[in-house]
Amino acid sequence: MRFLFIWISLLATSIPVLAQSDSTLAGKSIIIRGTVGETVNSKRLPLVGATVLWSGTSTGTVTDSVGRFQLATNSSTNRLIISYIGYRSDTLTVSNSAEDLVITLRAERTLQEVTVSGAPGQIDRINPIQTEFINQRTLAKAACCNLSESFETNASVSVSYSDAVTGAKQIQFLGLGGQYVQTNVENIPTVRGLATTFGLNYIPGTWITSIDVGKGAGSVVNGYESMSGQMNVELQKPDDVNKLFLNGYVNSFGRIEGNANWSKTLNKKWSMGVLGHASTLRREIDQNDDGFRDLPLYTQVNAINRYKYSSERFMAQFGVKALYEDRDGGQLSRFGTSRYSFGNTTKRLEFFSKTAKLYPDTPYKGLGLILNGVHHEQTANFGYRPYSGQQRTFYANLIYQSILGNTNHAYKAGISYLLDDYREQLGFIQTKRTESVPGVFAEYTYTYPEKLTLVLGGRFDYHNLFGAQWTPRAHLKYNISQNVALRASAGRGFRVPNPFAENFGYLVSSRAVFLNEALRPEVSWNYGLSLTNDFQLIGKKASLVLDYHRTDFQNQLIVDIEHPGELYFYNLTNERGVGGRSFANSFQAELNVQPAKRFEVKAAYRLFDVQQSMGGPFGEERLLPKMMVSRDRVLLNAGYALPFDKWKFDATLQWNGPRRIPYLREGYVHSSYQNMPIDFSPGFYNLNAQVSRAFRSGWEVYLGGENLTGFRQLNPIIGADDPFGPRFDAGSRVWGPITGQMVYAGFRFKPQI
Repeated sequence: MRFLFIWISLLATSIPVLAQSDSTLAGKSIIIRGTVGETVNSKRLPLVGATVLWSGTSTGTVTDSVGRFQLATNSSTNRLIISYIGYRSDTLTVSNSAEDLVITLRAERTLQEVTVSGAPGQIDRINPIQTEFINQRTLAKAACCNLSESFETNASVSVSYSDAVTGAKQIQFLGLGGQYVQTNVENIPTVRGLATTFGLNYIPGTWITSIDVGKGAGSVVNGYESMSGQMNVELQKPDDVNKLFLNGYVNSFGRIEGNANWSKTLNKKWSMGVLGHASTLRREIDQNDDGFRDLPLYTQVNAINRYKYSSERFMAQFGVKALYEDRDGGQLSRFGTSRYSFGNTTKRLEFFSKTAKLYPDTPYKGLGLILNGVHHEQTANFGYRPYSGQQRTFYANLIYQSILGNTNHAYKAGISYLLDDYREQLGFIQTKRTESVPGVFAEYTYTYPEKLTLVLGGRFDYHNLFGAQWTPRAHLKYNISQNVALRASAGRGFRVPNPFAENFGYLVSSRAVFLNEALRPEVSWNYGLSLTNDFQLIGKKASLVLDYHRTDFQNQLIVDIEHPGELYFYNLTNERGVGGRSFANSFQAELNVQPAKRFEVKAAYRLFDVQQSMGGPFGEERLLPKMMVSRDRVLLNAGYALPFDKWKFDATLQWNGPRRIPYLREGYVHSSYQNMPIDFSPGFYNLNAQVSRAFRSGWEVYLGGENLTGFRQLNPIIGADDPFGPRFDAGSRVWGPITGQMVYAGFRFKPQI
């Protein structure tokens, strides 16, 4: 469910869309309410995510988890269009706004059983922030064992291994690493701090109901850390219509996984949910015969127990998350006690609650409170070099929303508090800090019906270590026509980096580590412009999305691996803001076409121009392309489904262009950044494909493969024959797949309602 209940819209990163009309009555909007559903075997079932639009406008909403919706009336029309993929659209005339509407859609063909699905990879038409909505249908195009594997068909987010030993996956977004994306789980900042390296692996794909991927500066409501974008992941709710979901997975590398989602209604107001996950890999793989495991052995156990209370004037959710994971990488077992090993054990416990006071007579008004507490404990070893890290976090966010006069003028305001306590030790290097950050924020939304939405937001935070921080952000959406929309955004981001936790891969080496100076916060400005166009291509539905974003850093943590055997961390600029430059330009063009019924094709091209100054603390400065960032990427995805998704076929082909890698030739040591040679990796293709078969009983089986082109980097580890010697480096030159072809199989089970 997306932004229909006030308590959700309070906690969301996007702008509420329940009131986008200029009609008022005694200072209040006239709200129509209703439900959208279908009839199966004489039973009425809700349609979740059905689109409800005023005819001839872009003003509308979507139905929630029980098929309900509410929408402000529109002065220009009283005709309502209701649509859902796989169902016949319906148009009705609203003559009495006080009467609850009961709308029933019919499938394109009438059978005894219908599979409900939504359109994949949609751009949110109403949100002024450019946001792509990834639903369960899109996620099912691949195995999606965890969040890091949920973007294989997505052109905006790319995922790769960060090194050749730890198995950690990193994302790139707008040319920058995942640490610059604020990743929320149900609008709670989650993948951050010490969880940056492996945190994407901690969210099983089968728990996910949807992912919102927003580009550029995000809403100030969720904090100040967003620099390149915001992702919000929604998990299965305790009151989900699907009471049980089971999933099993196995692949040719020996990975085994099981997932179970269970929800139960306790009474009219209370419901409970349990999400469980267990996975393991116990088979050693060494495809390039370098004596190192291509993937670490690991075991992960992960669970959530959550509860929901819902009444007319109050809603609440709360629960507990617990995770345990251990990893064992490095040399093969045959090397015995003298083997080079990488080990990592993570124990994580988390509590969350979200409460909201509702105002049924004024649905645009609400008050919500988010609370979250995290205890994260991590121990690791890189050969004989030990690491330990602890993070304790408390997060609170109180949000109030209402309108000024009528629903064309809406606002959100609130207060927040963030407490982070970090303790890290790598060998003899110790770092510790406690961040206490109270903040206030406000966000104003002006809507000119059917034409313009303007969002102006700002927040003021006082950081106990780095003083006052002002974060302004602005978003604009202008409908050039009914099918063409222009968006613009600008905003500031601020975050404090964790150099060790965010660069685990570089620590799998014999490099000496140097913290050259007291590290200061990273500060950046992001600017974006995008154009979306829905049109007909040879009589078929199509959409084109063009976007450009630029991120300029005022200060950034520079990770310098240009010197063989050494790893430096230093600031881009000094305390006076004088120093080097760092920026990222991102351009993307994406075309989505439906050339035939149930056949979808996506073609996308992405270009990155990412550069940063290197060598400032050494008295030299040279602007260089950022390491491990491909300038060009091309993606082609095709999917076809038989009626009612009985069979589904999906394939994704990617081309990843060359990227700069360290110049680490045998015996070469550069004497100057100015005369240092530059080296680039080759480009490569990658093909993933999957076929699935659904049965009326609720079972679905799938078979697929990843990296079916079989391309892999042959020698990702430098000095693999002497891992305790001075040349050993397993993280600096990993630019391509470590493993070759992989085949997987699995099942999904969802009992029929």
